[in-house]
Amino acid sequence: MSEDTVRRLLTALNDATDRIEALEVERHESIAVVGIACRFPGAEDPAAFWRVLRQGVDAITPVPSDRWDVDRYYSPDPDTPGTMYTRHGGFVDGVDMFDPQFFEISPREAASLDPQQRLLLELTWHAFEDAQLSREAVTGSSTGVFVGVTNNDYERVLRRYGDETAIDAYFSSGNTLNAAAGRLAYTFGLRGPAVAVDTACSSSLVAAHLACQALRSGQCERAVVAGVNLILSPEGTIAISRGRMVAPDGRCKTFDAAADGYVRGEGAGVLILRRLTDAVAGDEHPRAVICGSAVNQNGPSGGLTVPSGPAQQALIRAALEDARLEPGDIDYVEAHGTGTSLGDPIEAVALGAVFGGTKTRDTPLRVGSVKTNIGHLESAAGMAGLIKVILSIEHGELPPHLHFRTPSPHIPWDQIPLRVVTKLEPWNTTARRAGVSSFGASGTNAHLVIAPPPEQRFRRDDAPGRKQLIVLSSPEKDGLRDQAEALAGYLEQTDDALDDISFAMTAGRTHHRHRAAFVAAKTGQAAERL
Repeated sequence: MSEDTVRRLLTALNDATDRIEALEVERHESIAVVGIACRFPGAEDPAAFWRVLRQGVDAITPVPSDRWDVDRYYSPDPDTPGTMYTRHGGFVDGVDMFDPQFFEISPREAASLDPQQRLLLELTWHAFEDAQLSREAVTGSSTGVFVGVTNNDYERVLRRYGDETAIDAYFSSGNTLNAAAGRLAYTFGLRGPAVAVDTACSSSLVAAHLACQALRSGQCERAVVAGVNLILSPEGTIAISRGRMVAPDGRCKTFDAAADGYVRGEGAGVLILRRLTDAVAGDEHPRAVICGSAVNQNGPSGGLTVPSGPAQQALIRAALEDARLEPGDIDYVEAHGTGTSLGDPIEAVALGAVFGGTKTRDTPLRVGSVKTNIGHLESAAGMAGLIKVILSIEHGELPPHLHFRTPSPHIPWDQIPLRVVTKLEPWNTTARRAGVSSFGASGTNAHLVIAPPPEQRFRRDDAPGRKQLIVLSSPEKDGLRDQAEALAGYLEQTDDALDDISFAMTAGRTHHRHRAAFVAAKTGQAAERL
């Protein structure tokens, strides 16, 4: 073999090695969360949601009268057919409020449109705004859409109060689950994959995993990830009452001796995801980073809807491997934690098996569940837990887990290194890494590993004292007043620099027909002028 041939072979080998290394980096690339919007029980946006969490608010309420007549369907006897043995749930306000013209939808079509789709449209708009992306900036882009959605109560409502002759041309597209993703792509002009995911309770976290995979493989440059669930009719609660899955008092008492079922909740959350390298290169503001994710299935187990401890252990280990982290690197886990006497011990023991055998852990793993605040949001449950963790990382605090008074006797607490967070705690470790679990009733499970974003230096100057332009915009004149009130409230609570706010309001917003503008040098001055 000639020297020249050897040289060419070595060059080819080095090139192949470099390519393999590059592919390995791409396969494990971190995904940045650059935009967040949500509406959960007791909270109309992420800031309000953080207040609910931080203050330990129990957002469960009696069933609103505009949903159904709870007295008609209530019976304390779980065996009474056609009834439910709870009067409570986690509900959001204003699910019947929607401005179809804002999204260029006719009133006739809007009447047949599932409120879940309406809510997703609104929150996706807000999530893009949080990511400082105007509608024009995303139209035509290879942005993917991944929506976790399982229930559709609105179709039942329409059939109950109408008749078959009232089914119009918009009924199908307004009420099929696949349209929840397709409508977002259509409305915002997005060209990436659009997928509706239904794996029951794990739907939204599975959607997040699929979005991360699509971003890493180059199928899309950006991704909208959402989870949604609305409770509009009594049938779903009646069904789970027959299975005795609900807590009579309407409280998820996760990991507690009194755990006796869950309470249903509703709401939606939307995230905008980007490859971390692209987010940094584009001078975007990552709010958190998804380091790794995994999805698996229980397979043969104690029953179709029975959780599997071995599957949960394998799942978490796979997510840690994807993140290239060790169990000792994780400070906190947001548990699935439905508050059942069977599921809680299985999950706690699985966590202990993964996180208990490490030599790098010198303190117990802290755990909690947002279900104790807002109930089990079913297909949106994973999204609620994920947003809770992101906000906790941002604020450097772990919110209290509610309704934990007497540790469950079915959990071997003395053998597993877990500690339930029962009061607001500082989270001041440098890494602040967390896991988020979500387990589907049909056996499909998901786990994500979340961490803070890297420190960044942005090209915009802080310019303290320099006057900044603040621009408000709305399709209608009355909307300007609403925007002014919302911005004033935000300015009173935020620590954001005024130049960042100015940039977001000018370069990161869609500009409508009616506009108003003013200048200010400080946030307090801006709030006064509003």
